[in-house]
Amino acid sequence: MKNQLFLLFFLFSITFTISQEKKKAVLKPYKIGFLYNYGTNENFVNDDVDYTYSTQTYKGQLFYKLGTWKNWDFELIAQPQVQVLKHQLINEWYVTPDQENYQEKIAEFIQPKTMHLYGIEFGLAGVKKIFQKVYFQGSLSLGFSVIDTRTERLAKGFTFIENLSLGILYKTTSKSQFYLGTNFGHVSNLDFQKPNDGYNILGLEIGYNYILN
Repeated sequence: MKNQLFLLFFLFSITFTISQEKKKAVLKPYKIGFLYNYGTNENFVNDDVDYTYSTQTYKGQLFYKLGTWKNWDFELIAQPQVQVLKHQLINEWYVTPDQENYQEKIAEFIQPKTMHLYGIEFGLAGVKKIFQKVYFQGSLSLGFSVIDTRTERLAKGFTFIENLSLGILYKTTSKSQFYLGTNFGHVSNLDFQKPNDGYNILGLEIGYNYILN
């Protein structure tokens, strides 16, 4: 229920902010970029000993201005992406005997896997200047995606991506910026399919942005 409420609130927030735009119906990005992220389940925040999981994410980024409030600039970020995922079940008893074909599932899931996730993510970002050429950026985002391999934690097919990111923008020139940050991410499918235990990761990310106008 909590995930459903978060989804409804996020979609309402994005719809509302876009509706306040005074620009044309077809928005033209003012900035484009690329971002690389590496995240893993094995971290000081969350380290589930039942499995290993890591992801390398490659995102294209389109930035749209939404407005300014109290020295904060707000942006919508559209991020098509590909994720390369590594997964292995460690605790074979996570797959319980009451599950259909549980022995076959154990044999399948304990093998190391390379999986792929394809999706698009929409983020609501706030940016504030803190020093000359240095800006703080925080964003909350939600995406829709497809994962190509099943595991004991998540069914193959449709999933949601959720990310909270915090980082620093450094303005190298009047047109270009570098970004360095961290994120907390979650992947699940809101119980559209079973299983739906999902994955949580803590990641580091680096990006480059170029201002078009």
